[in-house]
Formats: sequence, C-alpha cells, structure tokens
Amino acid sequence: MPLVPSKTLTPPVLHGPFSFPSISNPPCFTLHLLNRAFACKSLEIAAPSLSLHSNVPPNSKHVDVATLSNLCVDIVLNVPQLPPPSPVQRKAFMDRLAQSPPDKKYWEAGGNCNMAIAAARLGLNCISIGHVGNEIYGKFLSEVLHDEGIGLVGILSKDNSNNIIDRSSSDNGSYDTLLCWVLVDPLQRHGFCSRADFSKEPAFHWMSKLSSEVKIAIENSKVLFCNGYGFDELSPDAILSAMEYAVEVGTSIFFDPGPRGKELSTGTPDEQRALNQLLRMSDVILLTSDEAESLTGIDDPILAGQEFLKTGIRTKWVIVKMGSKGSIIITASSIACAPGFKA
Repeated sequence: MPLVPSKTLTPPVLHGPFSFPSISNPPCFTLHLLNRAFACKSLEIAAPSLSLHSNVPPNSKHVDVATLSNLCVDIVLNVPQLPPPSPVQRKAFMDRLAQSPPDKKYWEAGGNCNMAIAAARLGLNCISIGHVGNEIYGKFLSEVLHDEGIGLVGILSKDNSNNIIDRSSSDNGSYDTLLCWVLVDPLQRHGFCSRADFSKEPAFHWMSKLSSEVKIAIENSKVLFCNGYGFDELSPDAILSAMEYAVEVGTSIFFDPGPRGKELSTGTPDEQRALNQLLRMSDVILLTSDEAESLTGIDDPILAGQEFLKTGIRTKWVIVKMGSKGSIIITASSIACAPGFKA
C-alpha cells in the first residue's frame, strides 16, 4: 500500500526564526522509490516556532539567509574534448584556458551564489559571506550580487589579515576570485576544473578565527547555509567555528555536503570531524539520494534520511533530492514529497 503523506506537514522547531514560503496545492504526482510508491497530493509548510535556545531577540535577525564561502565564477565553454584525467595535464589545460579571459557571455555566478540568488528571487533578504577578489572576475561577481540585492560580507578583513605572514611566499592566485571552468564536449558531457582541484590545503588555511564582521553577519541571520565546497577555502576549524557561533546566537544551520561529502568522509581526521559535526548539528540537511547513500551506506533514501535524524543532535529536516522525480522531506514524524520542476 502506498504511503500517502498528510496534506499539511507540521514543521519542526528550528533553532532560529525563519519563515518558509508555503507551497499550496501542487499537482498530484506519484514518486516510486525501490518497491514503494509515494503519492504526494499537497504540501504546505508553515513558519516554524522560534526556538528558546538563544538569547538573541528575534527582531535582531533581519537577514533571512547568509551563505558561507564558495563564491565563484563559472565559465561555461564548449571544447572539442574534455581535459585528460592526469592532474598535471588537467592543470596545464586549465592554465591555458586562463591565459586570456573568455567573453563575458560565458561567465555566470556559481557556487553558493546560486543559492543566494535563488533565495533573493523568492523575496528573501540574503547576504553572502566569502571572498571576492579585486580582479575582473571579482568585479563581475560583486556586480551580479549587487544587482540581485544580495549583500557581500568579506571573509578576509582587518581581524584576520594579520594572519598572512608572507604573501610573497604564498600562491597569490589564492586571493583571486575562484573560477570554475565548466567544460562541455560535443557529446554534451561535462567536465569541471578549478584551482581548488590542485591544492593540498584550503585557500585560506591560515584563517582559524572569524572576523567581527562575519560574526555580526551570522548573528543577524536566521539561517546560515553551508556546503561541502566551503572546505576548499576554509579550514575545518574555521568552518566549525562558524557552525558553533551560529548555534550560540540561535541561527539555524542548513548544510548541503554535495559531492565533496564523500571525499570529506574519508579525508583528514580534521575534515572527518568537521563533517560529522556539521551533519549532527545542522537543523536541515540537503543532499541527493546518491550522496545520502555514500554517507550512510543505505541505498533507500527514506531510511538514509531517517538515519541522519537518528544520529543528529539538532537535525529536524532531511531533504533528499531525487533529480527530476522531485524531493523527499523527512522529519521525525512525517514524510512528504514535492514534485520536480518541469524543464
């Protein structure tokens, strides 16, 4: 017998004030998972109640969503063939592409900018916490965020700039805006290259403390959104520092481990520790069904989501993305699903 979620999903109490837009009467659809079918007829999400875990007054949180790190420019190019698998050859391939900037028509805001832009277009007040350089790509990204009404809070500030002992001995490219080359071959296969692929440590590995500006941004926000690619720029300690401060000031944590989640789960002890803490302390976890399986070893997305809830300390929602089939929202007491968007 198919499991039919109730028409109203009662939301969990998150650790901060946040108003979710309601989705009223979406089209009926049936989602087939393994040997089960889920008929979803309606999904309405109301605003959660304010948690009492923080002394920060609700009216002080005037920002709906703050994203942490992973601000980049995607450059989408058609190429005759994808770069070779060898790291040395791939880096040489990327360096050749970077020698002359492609036309701006191939540039797009990428990384966590996508999250911030989508939220801003839904009417939410958003800020992006991260690094944007002073070169042409940084100016482009700053303009895009400004035009979308998104505030930018620099992660490098007076508080932590003194941690740069000798920039001349560092890779100066680490302080430029992050570029991701999105390469498409004639068969429409995709390849991705960025300098983060060839670095053994995060771009700002020396940064262990949050600046006062970043702390204020987190404190003023209802939600702090993090993803796994943040580890390419920030050390595990810096990411944990942001998470712990969000908990302290009553800001809800949304975490999307992404493809990096699997690598982090088998990475350095510090990376594994930070990943485990994020998964346990986040209010909402978002991930694909493949990512859920890679982190839990459970191929059933519902059971994998329930495993995150069981092992989590603050976890209230797990959202499993099923591609064109839609998404499943799993709580301790409910399972609901939402249809995918039509192309």
